Amino acid sequence: MTDTRSPLLRALRQAVRAQVVGAEAEFWLRAEALGTPLVEPDPEGDPAQRLVTFVWRDDPAAPVSDVLALLHTVTDRARHAGDLTAHLMDRVEGTSVWAISHRLRADHRASYQFLPHRGARADVLRTDRASWTAVLDAAVPDPLNPSPVLPSRDGRSPASVLSLQDAPAEPHTGRRPGVYRGRGVDAEVRGRRITAHLPPGHTPESGPYAVAVLLDGEMWGPVLSVGDMLDNLHADGALPPTVALLVDTMGRRMEDLSCSGAFVDWLADELLPWAEERYGTDKRPERTVVAGQSAGGLTAAFAAHHRPDRFGLALSQSGSFWWPDDERGTEWLTGQYASAPHRPVRLRLEVGLQEWMLLEENRRLRDVLQERGYDVSYAEFNGGHDYACWRGGLASGLAALLSER
Repeated sequence: MTDTRSPLLRALRQAVRAQVVGAEAEFWLRAEALGTPLVEPDPEGDPAQRLVTFVWRDDPAAPVSDVLALLHTVTDRARHAGDLTAHLMDRVEGTSVWAISHRLRADHRASYQFLPHRGARADVLRTDRASWTAVLDAAVPDPLNPSPVLPSRDGRSPASVLSLQDAPAEPHTGRRPGVYRGRGVDAEVRGRRITAHLPPGHTPESGPYAVAVLLDGEMWGPVLSVGDMLDNLHADGALPPTVALLVDTMGRRMEDLSCSGAFVDWLADELLPWAEERYGTDKRPERTVVAGQSAGGLTAAFAAHHRPDRFGLALSQSGSFWWPDDERGTEWLTGQYASAPHRPVRLRLEVGLQEWMLLEENRRLRDVLQERGYDVSYAEFNGGHDYACWRGGLASGLAALLSER
């Protein structure tokens, strides 16, 4: 049964039952004018909450049998629990409207998609890895969401983005007209693909430049166009002239981004000297930040611990500090920070409140760092394991770490 807490859906159902002419057409006109999802006051009267209703318009010429709503991390949690039933949308009887409502805090941000399905319901509810991969491959964005989509990779469709009223501002995302552009240069360093984003007006002689090493460079570069964000930061004076080094994982992500001393040594002893010689980057650790997300966030914090002589700044977003989940025990890096001599580094950690799989681990690392006297800043955003959240956090994190104190 469609969630009757939504006044807009309730009004539609009542009008259709009363056979009001044009009721559904009026609903879609309103949805197009307002943009989707539909956001209404909390039915329980809490000013910090919203009722968010996602809607999908069926094609009468090729109707679907089910629609699965994929709200990033929220739906993933149900998939890990083995039951996606609660994320099936309901059809408003007598209409082409499929809908599902979520009660969300007013600062929630998440990417989302829909999977229209024709066939047996059991097929769309499968939660094994292969079936879930097929869901992600076929999911599509919301055609009525007016916000710019979040690009994807590997041939998948982009995602729509929900940003409720109180979600943190993201003033530096997206391409702005009239902003001086930096330039990207593709290179290979000892068999590794690298993209260097140079700030506007860059010349090697004008350095030394601050340097930001961005892990998962193949995502931040060609997919998410991080150069636009960096150009916006430079234009606003929020970031000193900075050379960003985007490091392609080249299929070795799990090998390199799991507290690999060899990989971090390569960054420190091969990549950074190469950038100093070619682009005039600063060799001082207090002007060098390494940033990553998920396993990359783990690696960023590890780099500051393993090579504080080169990486004096680390930005960890949704760091996978549970690693390794094997016979060695969990949260290895947290133990290293707790027991090893103090490093002269600054760290910035952020994690999503919806990230049930690693929220507590991030809090424990924060506590250890604070107890050991580290210069650490920590933030929790109301979202999940999601580039829709990470892109804003990357901008603010780089600005906070590299700006003059």
